[in-house]
Amino acid sequence: MLGRFTTSAVLIALAACKPPATEDYVARVELDKARPFASEPIPSPDTDGALWAESDRPGRILYGKPGEAPLMALACEQGEQGQRVHITRFAAADPEAKGILALIGNGHVTRLPVDATWNGRAWLWEGYAAADDPDLEVLTGRRKVEATVPGAGSVDLNPSERPRHLIETCRGERSPDEPVPPEPE
Repeated sequence: MLGRFTTSAVLIALAACKPPATEDYVARVELDKARPFASEPIPSPDTDGALWAESDRPGRILYGKPGEAPLMALACEQGEQGQRVHITRFAAADPEAKGILALIGNGHVTRLPVDATWNGRAWLWEGYAAADDPDLEVLTGRRKVEATVPGAGSVDLNPSERPRHLIETCRGERSPDEPVPPEPE
């Protein structure tokens, strides 16, 4: 009797460990519904001679080479929680992708979440940071900053007073009428 009980207990335990196979045991995905891979990465742009310049919109600056398409933009905007800095990396992004914009320079390392956002013509990388976020200090120094987003290469942001001026104005530390200090020669 003990032998039959032991054998039955072992069989029940084994059956509990591995459920029986069923038709839908493994999820099947049709190939045409499979998600495509990410786009091929683009090379880092040449930023020799690139600079920050005022935009045609107040409270916004653009970074790039004069006469060429901009590479990045910073803008001060009113958000639900108060003033915020809107950061745009003008590089094609995969639809609805999410990533991290890494900013390294001026003794700081900052990682800001960015999303692929449709602007009416293309998917671009965009993110926001509260104007008083200490992570924005990476942009307020007097040294070069490297900005990297997945698949869009690195952009070397040459030293400039304009990002500091925009961020300090957005924080309310400067008057919007205060002139931007001249660029270093």
